[in-house]
Amino acid sequence: MKTSRRTAKRVGWAAALATGLLATSVGTAVAAPSSVHTAATAPAQTAVNCAYPYVCLFKNGSRIGQFQDVTSGFQSLPSRPVGTSSSPIVVTNTRHDDVAYIRYASGTTVCLPPEYTTSLTGTLTGIRISSSATC
Repeated sequence: MKTSRRTAKRVGWAAALATGLLATSVGTAVAAPSSVHTAATAPAQTAVNCAYPYVCLFKNGSRIGQFQDVTSGFQSLPSRPVGTSSSPIVVTNTRHDDVAYIRYASGTTVCLPPEYTTSLTGTLTGIRISSSATC
């Protein structure tokens, strides 16, 4: 079976998310305190409800936000959604070549690679879509 570079990158990101370490745009790693928030792979069916070229946020299966504009700064999430272990915020990045940064109330940010879905816990306060193809 032939493995593409993109597949290898996704496997690397899945491993990084599973351990709670996420690379930021400057290449430094941010450890996600487990008591504040964590990241894990989300159900694949959520991605079906988020059309390209959007980054969508879901809570309990309902879309609570969708964003498509590339911005130089963070767009505020006025609702400040809170994900818990029993009811996480699922974030889906359907964009093919753009990353999405999600900001927590603590100021910590996580980066979602293109075509990626994850579950987040904690209070989310902002989103920024970057034209960069890598985190």
